[in-house]
Amino acid sequence: MTYDDIPHLSAKIKPKQQKVELEMAIDTLNPNYCRSKGEQIALNVDGACADETSTYSSKLMDKQTFCSSQTTSNTARYAAALYRQGELHLTPLHGILQLRPSFSYLDKADAKHREREAANEACFAAGDSSQDEAEEDVKQITVRFSRPESEQARQRRVQSYEFLQKKHAEEPWVHLHYSGVKDSRSEHERQYLLCQGSSGVENTELVKSPSEYLMMLMPPSLEEEKDKPVAPSNVLSMAQLRTLPLADQIKVLMKNVKVMPFANLMSLLGPSVDSVAVLRGIQKVAMLVQGNWVVKSDILYPKDSSSPHSGMPAEVLCRGRDFVMWKFTQSRWVVRKEVAAVTKLCAEDVKDFLEHMAVVRINKGWEFLLPYDLEFIKKHPDVVQRQHMLWSGIQAKLEKVYNLVKETMPKKPDGQSGPAGLVSGEQRVQTAKTKAQQNHAFLERELQRRKEQMRAATVLPSVQIKEEPLSEDEADGEELEAEEEEPMDTTPSSCLSTKLANGLPAGRAVGGDSLNGHPIPGCASNPVTQELKAFVEATFQRQFVLTLSELKRLFNLHLAGLPPGHTLFSGISDRMLQDTVLAAGCKQILVPFPPQTAASPDEQKVFALWESGDMSDQHRQVLLEIFSKNYRVRRNMIQSRLTQECGEELSKQEVDKVLKDCCVSYGGMWYLKGTVQS
Repeated sequence: MTYDDIPHLSAKIKPKQQKVELEMAIDTLNPNYCRSKGEQIALNVDGACADETSTYSSKLMDKQTFCSSQTTSNTARYAAALYRQGELHLTPLHGILQLRPSFSYLDKADAKHREREAANEACFAAGDSSQDEAEEDVKQITVRFSRPESEQARQRRVQSYEFLQKKHAEEPWVHLHYSGVKDSRSEHERQYLLCQGSSGVENTELVKSPSEYLMMLMPPSLEEEKDKPVAPSNVLSMAQLRTLPLADQIKVLMKNVKVMPFANLMSLLGPSVDSVAVLRGIQKVAMLVQGNWVVKSDILYPKDSSSPHSGMPAEVLCRGRDFVMWKFTQSRWVVRKEVAAVTKLCAEDVKDFLEHMAVVRINKGWEFLLPYDLEFIKKHPDVVQRQHMLWSGIQAKLEKVYNLVKETMPKKPDGQSGPAGLVSGEQRVQTAKTKAQQNHAFLERELQRRKEQMRAATVLPSVQIKEEPLSEDEADGEELEAEEEEPMDTTPSSCLSTKLANGLPAGRAVGGDSLNGHPIPGCASNPVTQELKAFVEATFQRQFVLTLSELKRLFNLHLAGLPPGHTLFSGISDRMLQDTVLAAGCKQILVPFPPQTAASPDEQKVFALWESGDMSDQHRQVLLEIFSKNYRVRRNMIQSRLTQECGEELSKQEVDKVLKDCCVSYGGMWYLKGTVQS
């Protein structure tokens, strides 16, 4: 049988799936055909025995199958063109299929290979069983009856991938008759591609302008329009951006860039855009800072969102970012620690705020990202005045929320009056010393007056306060420390109020349940003490071991989520916080830190919940006693000590639970939480 005797092409189709399969003959007599490869493939697919079910009856790979796949789901904008006698005839397409080689014969070869391996294993098993003279044991067979299928189970089965594949496979193939290119049937079908009208003038649809004709030829895809995002988030396409309304264009640009001069914004929007309309739109999504526009906080942190770092709600984040923006209206430089001390937010959130609008400078702080735009300030004084009024309202709100004292706020007649200079650390220290010396006499008089008030209004006669006079050097040193260190007090205030009443007003510094301006930890009726004790107990129930530094950080996060005017904003000192921890049933663990440790004094103060009421209290107490004598311990020592003290060997799960509650592992050693120095 020669190549001409083999049918060169056969086709079949599954109409429902719109799937076509073409089978094309391969010229096995061609000198480029590798006969040994063809025989090997046929042998792998069909095996040595040829029958009616064989794929290659000639024991050679003499045909290749092509399967169709859809190239696009929307074919409304495609057409087939035929050019004849100076006329272009277009025919719309309702489906486009792409033919690709099918390698299903390889699946058959794999199946044959697995069948042969299974047969060989069965033969070996039969040989082994024939040599075994012992009778096979009777095996128990479990019979299961299928339950009636529920409607939900049937729907899940019908929608499963396996069911759909099986349904597609069950659809029968419809064999097609192939007609060659020069066949009369092909020529007859080709005539349908030509327009039957006598002339193009009679067709009124073609009496269109070129742009209308192109729109009819390639209409916009409805599916693609639905799939397009309303506003691109990460990568901006200018062509896609300019299809949006002007207000949305400004919002998208500012949300992605975050800080931009007005001139750059106009260049991105194009020369045909009205600058007055842009000015109206930019004020809805951004605020003016040093002549440049910074996107508003509620645009970046919409309602019901939260911080990815600390989980703080959007309202708290917007408040903290507004404080950073306001600081930049007062100065070119901002110190991150000062922002964190006021906003009580974690370092990662504050860093995100600053990275939006500033760049860090080593040993200096964070500098505003763009230079001062004096040209915009001079050109648009009305916008500057309006923005100054908005900033005044924001400043008043920040003063109320963060309890900022107006005397300590930088005073400027105009929030956009010009760039401010940098104040170095040495200048700050010198200023603090001068201020302390100037206020020393006033502080002494005020202190004497308050002592007299306390003697007159004493309600705790059994409590005596040790009073020691301060020398001038000690007073200066304490004033300098109050200027440089970040206070634990939740009320930022001047050195005067910190020195006298720890941030409390004069009228509240003395009272029936306070001592030296602070609520007495032992007084259960004090609402501040109750709130603080509830926070401490809830915190130590979640984390059994905490350093004072970590506890203060958690307390600041707790304060940041409280509404303005809450009782805990009255001022909590470190001493009061420690007394409340000890009163809540916790104990201080005197961990023997190494002499060369870099831990701060607050990090060396470790507190642990002694009794929580669960079964692991005794185990935790033994563990804490171990760490009161050792800075770091190996696991085997902990396990042996627990076994010795408890009188029985603990399981691995019990030891893991105790270690997880109180310790962390680093470098093969175990440390109490918060004490490891990497």
